[in-house]
Amino acid sequence: MEKILKFPEDLLSGCSTTAVLRLDGASVIGQCIVTAGQHGTFFLRQHMLYVVLGGKVVLRTGHQRVTLHKNEMVMLRKYSTIEYSKSGNGATGVFESMLFAIRDDFLREFLSKQNLPEPHGEEDAELGLKASAMNEQLVAYCRSLEPYFSNSSSQPSELLKLKMMELFYGVAGCSLMIMRQMQLFVNPRKADIRRIVEEHYDTPVTIDQLAWMSGRSLSSFKRDFMAIYHEAPARWIRERRMAEAHRLLQQSDMSIADVGYSLGYESPAYFSNAFRHRFGVSPSQVRG
Repeated sequence: MEKILKFPEDLLSGCSTTAVLRLDGASVIGQCIVTAGQHGTFFLRQHMLYVVLGGKVVLRTGHQRVTLHKNEMVMLRKYSTIEYSKSGNGATGVFESMLFAIRDDFLREFLSKQNLPEPHGEEDAELGLKASAMNEQLVAYCRSLEPYFSNSSSQPSELLKLKMMELFYGVAGCSLMIMRQMQLFVNPRKADIRRIVEEHYDTPVTIDQLAWMSGRSLSSFKRDFMAIYHEAPARWIRERRMAEAHRLLQQSDMSIADVGYSLGYESPAYFSNAFRHRFGVSPSQVRG
């Protein structure tokens, strides 16, 4: 397993042709073109709109999976770990995409100007990974960004902010589902704590981020977690990761680095130190 990349910091790692537009020093729009299959894993620190303009990509998170083809898009919630596998189209073998980092402040500003009904139904259904078709207007918008990438360092911040607002209006014009997802991203509903922590304990997620995903304040999350598991969330996650690491080292052929990456540790050294602190021996001693 490869190291988990961070979005938007590692916005376009692995692409053979890349370009990035930045706002306030952070990546907001990325263009990726590759001529061969690529796979890996992202951890999202911001919401992402993933747009495919050529080829296809398979995205997985938890038990959900979606395949995006040319001129399709999907909205991905922050603090999720996304596995991806890209492939080019049959004629040219080229895969082409754009990745949009969706900032909460921009999203709130846009939604405050819309007259949208409150989302209804179950949150899981609203937040599921589902592809949405792009209309001609939205495809043309994405293509209109290409000249900006050639002079990415000279683009004024206010102009890029306007382009992000234009993106929101374009999405609103062709996907009511994504608009509902955006509403839920701004105001998360309460979700089952057991499901949230079981799906995310082996990712680089923090306790604050788990609280947000569960639709609770940090204090409410800790209180409700304690009522269910009878211990603090940080300790529970640490023990759960270590128990799984011990099992994998004994029962799988995964390398020590891969075991660490699979459980959310960002470096083999960090994983080894945590393992030694917990068990008093190194991972290699357990395996040996």
